[in-house]
Amino acid sequence: MFESLKKFNFSFPSSFGRNDGFVALDIGSSSIKMVEAVVEKSSYRLLNLGVLPVPAKAIQNNMVVDPTSVMDTIRRLILENHVKATKVISAVPGRAVIMKKVQMPRQEDAELEANVEFEANNVIPENLENVNLDYQVLNIVDGGNQMEVLLVAVKKELVNSYTDVIQEAGLDPVVMDVDYFALENMYEANYSEEADGGVVGLIHMGARYTSITLLQNGLSTFTGDLPMGGEEFTDSLRRELNIPAAAAETFKLTGTLEAKKGLELKTALRPMVEGLTEEIRRTVSLYGALASEEGDGLKTIFLSGGSAKLPGLRELLEARMAVPVRLAEPFRGFTVSKNIDRTYLMESAPLFAVGAGLAIRRPGDK
Repeated sequence: MFESLKKFNFSFPSSFGRNDGFVALDIGSSSIKMVEAVVEKSSYRLLNLGVLPVPAKAIQNNMVVDPTSVMDTIRRLILENHVKATKVISAVPGRAVIMKKVQMPRQEDAELEANVEFEANNVIPENLENVNLDYQVLNIVDGGNQMEVLLVAVKKELVNSYTDVIQEAGLDPVVMDVDYFALENMYEANYSEEADGGVVGLIHMGARYTSITLLQNGLSTFTGDLPMGGEEFTDSLRRELNIPAAAAETFKLTGTLEAKKGLELKTALRPMVEGLTEEIRRTVSLYGALASEEGDGLKTIFLSGGSAKLPGLRELLEARMAVPVRLAEPFRGFTVSKNIDRTYLMESAPLFAVGAGLAIRRPGDK
């Protein structure tokens, strides 16, 4: 397995006397996605998955602000899907995380752990008493004399807003990862044979943000977010067509609009799709990762998230970026248990990209 920025572990004490199973919860601003998987010797096996919506204002500014609603949704998701696992792998939003790359003299693990906090004091713009801090060695550089280290810090109050609701739902939060790194984990699990040469883009469309991750030879070179997501597409349809929000959401998801029969969803979405595509192209170009004749630039994009299948998005992005754009298959490298509805899995798989990456994380991964 190649190194990638996916093994961060803002861990918490766990009641290990309980069921040894693990379940992943991707707690997003509009829904909670659950994925239960087993890590086997040479593969992964999908046991269970499900999704439920959360109230519109339950999560604000990257934090849980309505813990009762989120807790109730978690409980329902676990009960309705008959999940027996009690240990939770979850994630915080990458846009709320502070990440800094530093170079340090090459040293042994024990020495590095002792020195990381000193280095973090110099580059993390927060009092370290107020954050959870972790790190990952990326590369050995300067002829083996230096090591490039990624420092990752997130405010404790933000982490606690997620872990508290998980605990209140009767579960044990044993690992809090970062959603960016969960996506990289998903990519490695399913597409590791494609990791060599050129740059791969992972674009995940959430409800409020679209995240962009650029990987070169399996290593992250850029992560960031655009403030555009599925909710903005819904709101644009509502305003442009002068229809209720519920009708706009139904139209976006199904392509059916009783009030305006004959209107194609692809046509109605075109201005928004063009806007998002241009923002993605501009962001990628800023980091010099556009397609190149030498083959060392952008070579493929994988789309995931709840709005990844919006009509016209994949095709337009492919045309503008001049590289293949593929819908991510988060369970491509998994065996699938018989109880999983295959039709639902095929239709909904991109929604579970973060959850799939979390589901194969375990305490102690590094």
